[in-house]
Amino acid sequence: MKKNSFYLIILILLLSGYGPLCASNILPENPSVGLKRGINMGNMLESPFREGSWGTTLKEEYLKLIKEAGFDHVRIPIRWSDYTASAPPYRIKESFLKRIDQIIDQTEYYGLSAVINIHHYEEIMINPEDHKERFLAIWEQIAERYSNRPDSLYFEILNEPNNKLTPSLWNQYLNEAIKVIRISNPDRILVVGGANWGGIDGLRELELPPEDKNILVTFHYYNPYEFTHQGASWASGSRAWLGTSWTGTFIEKKRIETEFDRAVNWAKENMRPLYLGEFGAYEKADLDSRVRWTNFVARESEKRNIPWAYWEFNSGFGVYDDFKKEWKVELLQALIPESS
Repeated sequence: MKKNSFYLIILILLLSGYGPLCASNILPENPSVGLKRGINMGNMLESPFREGSWGTTLKEEYLKLIKEAGFDHVRIPIRWSDYTASAPPYRIKESFLKRIDQIIDQTEYYGLSAVINIHHYEEIMINPEDHKERFLAIWEQIAERYSNRPDSLYFEILNEPNNKLTPSLWNQYLNEAIKVIRISNPDRILVVGGANWGGIDGLRELELPPEDKNILVTFHYYNPYEFTHQGASWASGSRAWLGTSWTGTFIEKKRIETEFDRAVNWAKENMRPLYLGEFGAYEKADLDSRVRWTNFVARESEKRNIPWAYWEFNSGFGVYDDFKKEWKVELLQALIPESS
C-alpha cells in the first residue's frame, strides 16, 4: 500500500511539471551563439556624463579576474547618448570611441566575448520621435567602426525599451536599426529585447524580420521584484520590502519555472534563441537568500539552454568586492558552482 502511494505521488508531481524538465521546455542548443555564462559591467560606461561618475570604471584587471573565474563573456552597458552630438550628423566623440576600442581589444585579449549595447538612452523613452534619427545614426557609426571585429562581439540594440517607446514604435525602430546595422555587418549576431522594460511579457509583442536568423532574443528577470529590489533607492516603495527573503519554497521555485517556461514556449513558437541578459538581487537582501535565488535562476536558465549574464560585477548587485579586492565567494559559487 505504501509503495503504491509513493508511485502515485511521483506520477502527480511529474504530471504537474514538478521534477525533471520536459523536453518541450528545453531549447535546442544554438551553436551560432557563443555565450554561456557572463557578467554585466554595470555602473561603469552607462553612468552619466563620464565613465566613473557612479563610482566605478572598467579596469583591465577586472576582465582577467572574470575570465579566470570561469565566465565566458561580459555584457557592457554603454550610455552612448551622452557622447553623441545633439544635431545631425550626430557624431559620437572620437575620444569615447577610442575608449570603447580599448575595452573591446582587452576582451579579445582575455578570450571573452562581449555584448555592447545602448544603455540609459532616457531621451528616446520620453520623446521617441525626436530621437529616432539620432538613435539610427549612433548604430550606423558603431556598426561601421566594429564591422571587422570577430564574431565574439555582439550588438544589443537598446536596453529595456519603455515609457513612450511603446511596443509598436519599438518594433518599427528596431527593424530600422537592424537594416542599418546589416549594411556593414550582414552576419553579426544582434541582441534584441522586447518593450515594457525587456521582461518576459514584452516578448509577446516583439516583431523581428523573419528572414534574419542571426538574432538572439534577450529578456531580463528580477522576480519577485520586492525581493530583488528591496531597499533600492530608485525603486518606489522599496523600503517597505526590506527583510523580504527567498527561501526556495515549492511555490517560489514554481513561479520562476513557470515564467521561464513561458519564455521558452515563445522562443519555440518563433524559432528564436534566448539570452537572459540581466538577473540579480540587490545587496540589501540577506546574503543567504541572494545565494539561493541566484543559484536557482542560473540553473533553471542553463537547464533550458539559455545563456545568461548576471547583473552585476562590483556595484549594488555585485559579486566582486572592490574594497577587499576579492570575490564574494558564496555568490560566485551560486553562479559558477565549480569555481573555487
